[in-house]
Amino acid sequence: MIYGEFNTQGELIFEIGLIAADGDIIPVQALLDTGFTGWLAIDNQDALSLGWLVDINPSRMQTARGEARFNLYQASVLLDEEEFAIPALGGDELQDILLGVRWLQTKRLVADLTAGVLTLG
Repeated sequence: MIYGEFNTQGELIFEIGLIAADGDIIPVQALLDTGFTGWLAIDNQDALSLGWLVDINPSRMQTARGEARFNLYQASVLLDEEEFAIPALGGDELQDILLGVRWLQTKRLVADLTAGVLTLG
């Protein structure tokens, strides 16, 4: 189980590890976005700096801001001391690293803003 925190806007923030192609683990703050149906979204520049392999066929997806083009990366993520190989969407100018609701198929989310309790595991 990992513990998260609520930021000043009430968003759900968790620390995860992004595993680079050379095995380095980069700790990052990721925002759990319940409107995102994938596993992980990351800025293309960050994904490339990690050495993640990219699918040569980008895909178009509908977002809250309209249709956008995303690359698909073969990502490795460390969550709750467990390594996951997952597909990650890469977009241009993404401000945050996003965790999507796919994680809720394997992890239990407990979010109690009034008690300040936020866990994923």
